Amino acid sequence: MDFRLTDEQFALQTAARKYARERLLPLAAETERTGAPPSHELLHEYAQMGFLGINVAAAYGGLGLGNLEALIVLEEFGKISAALAFPVFESSVGPVRAIERFANETLRQRVVPRVCSGDLVVAVSMSEPQAGSALTDLTTRAEVGDEKVTVTGTKRWCSGGGHAGGYVVYCRMSPAPGAAGIGAVYVDADTPGLTFGSAENLMGFRGVPSSDLYLDGCVLPLENVIVPAGGFRKLMEAFDLERCGNATMALAQASGALEDVLAYVQERRQFGKPLVDFQAVQLRLAEMKMRVEAARLLIWRAAANAQEGLPDMLESSVAKCYANEIAREVCGHAVQLMGAYGYSREFPMERRLRDAWGWGIAGGAIDIQKVNIAAAMVGKRFDQRR
Repeated sequence: MDFRLTDEQFALQTAARKYARERLLPLAAETERTGAPPSHELLHEYAQMGFLGINVAAAYGGLGLGNLEALIVLEEFGKISAALAFPVFESSVGPVRAIERFANETLRQRVVPRVCSGDLVVAVSMSEPQAGSALTDLTTRAEVGDEKVTVTGTKRWCSGGGHAGGYVVYCRMSPAPGAAGIGAVYVDADTPGLTFGSAENLMGFRGVPSSDLYLDGCVLPLENVIVPAGGFRKLMEAFDLERCGNATMALAQASGALEDVLAYVQERRQFGKPLVDFQAVQLRLAEMKMRVEAARLLIWRAAANAQEGLPDMLESSVAKCYANEIAREVCGHAVQLMGAYGYSREFPMERRLRDAWGWGIAGGAIDIQKVNIAAAMVGKRFDQRR
């Protein structure tokens, strides 16, 4: 068991870090101020650099590397800005992977290469007004006919809503109750009957547009079915990789905060000496370092054990839950150590704290991850309705 990065992985990490700090750092403050997502020009630049679809097969325009390589790049981008890292997230651990893995070849060829080239952004739409953590309560319906699929319903909290060019929509595709009736379809943004709600005004995640989706009899070709009814388990298998991406975005807030505060306490002087010379500061730094390293190891374990496949629920849930919790803690400590500089919007630390809080809600709340962990430990699913 070797915990060191290979030479190739280290070179990829170095290239991603250099690009993120030199190219993205100047853009991060403006993205936070305006809330505008990355431009099409920047997405094309990502693609030319090989940062989109890192773990997507080369046949579909990706680099064909592993999940671990994708997460290594994602962390370096996420340290600078969650919004500027989000296209990497979506193309490597997001809904595109469900299309690549489970959709028919026609849909794969139509969607995945365009994402890897930076010409298309694809978002996932799972939650509904009465179905968030209780995802099997979905009411959005897809009626499957001989030649078409008709989708009707309302989706909530879609990251990328109103901005993405396509949506992976979880919906009920048969009368079967619970998970047995759920599948997913792909909906192009210009599909007649698809409209969007107002942009959400969130505490964090600025630069990651979010809105409701309204599907009023959207007619799709049969080839747009990604997973038919009864395929909920497959969707959750793909989502286990997204959990690792969520965990990495949370980790990035913590690891970025630690890097910044470590530099700050060595430069900032009080009572005639650098802050780092005070033992209380040293103890806090050590605690932050332990948590960051532990979170990274849990995430990398889930990715490495999956090899070329998808992580399992237990390892991905443990990684996500721990990373979500320590991100809030580490970023909070960093704000406190930096005092007014940490609390000021002139510096990135307060943004990291706000974003860190969001990752523990997005993609399955922290307490839901703990239920998943307990379920995997005892080998049964718990019915929260009884």
